[in-house]
Amino acid sequence: MSLLAKISPHADERSSHLAGIGLMLLAVFMFSFGDAAGKFIVATYSVGQLLWLRACAALLVLAPLIWRQRRDFVQLERPHLQLVRVVLSTFEVAAFFLATVYLPLADVVTYYLACPIFVTALSALVLREHVGWRRWSAILIGFAGVLIALRPSAQSFSWPALIALCGSLSFAVLMLITRSLRRTPDIVMATSQFVGTFMLGAALAPIGWVTPTAGSLVLFAVAGVISVCALLCVNRSLKLAPASVVVPYQYSMIVWAVMFGIIVFGDVPSPATILGAAIIIGAGLYIFLRERRLGREEAAINPPA
Repeated sequence: MSLLAKISPHADERSSHLAGIGLMLLAVFMFSFGDAAGKFIVATYSVGQLLWLRACAALLVLAPLIWRQRRDFVQLERPHLQLVRVVLSTFEVAAFFLATVYLPLADVVTYYLACPIFVTALSALVLREHVGWRRWSAILIGFAGVLIALRPSAQSFSWPALIALCGSLSFAVLMLITRSLRRTPDIVMATSQFVGTFMLGAALAPIGWVTPTAGSLVLFAVAGVISVCALLCVNRSLKLAPASVVVPYQYSMIVWAVMFGIIVFGDVPSPATILGAAIIIGAGLYIFLRERRLGREEAAINPPA
């Protein structure tokens, strides 16, 4: 019995970690599918329509949970910071889908892969967290990967790439604010993000409105439902396993982005994009491993609602 008592906690912990990893991989796939669906949609409809109808579907799915936890919405911690978080979340989602109108999906995702690197750099500069020379080196290498993927030359430098990069930076700041609001319930955070995109979408949707077909409405609904399911999987994953264990698996998003890009849109990533993504992933993984070695857990990195 004593031997079983010693083995059982380790076995339970391992099972929990494996379940967390599985949920994170499932969430990444769903987010990637939703991103591909969004890129397909904005080829015909405006980004405003996508944001609005996608948010409508998401809020309908969340409605029972919102009603069940309605008391959590009454008293919010640091409401001004909550508002800033919603604004940043709304901007980065809009920036992501706007960038996909002009850029291959793999290119846009590559810029967003740099988010953990931006978070670590901003943690040192803004929150005054200690970051040693090893992680600063990884940050600089990661920035080099971003520059390689960005291809900043007179002929290839473009404003859609800048929009994607600004969206990634906004997402990084969003993560820092989320750290400060960690006592806020998950359902409140998720709902506020979709409310933000709902409001922006409602304001922009009338501009260039195209009446959706029945098939398109189904696609809008699928995009919204998938985003909610993916977000819930991420939250559950981070409760089953430490962030340092599951967050690195978010880098599998580039694999799905490349696959969906080739199969659905016929976009073959350039060698520069592949090289830049590899450098960014390598630098990001080093930062996560370094954090784990130091016995720290980073806050969760969530895909744009």
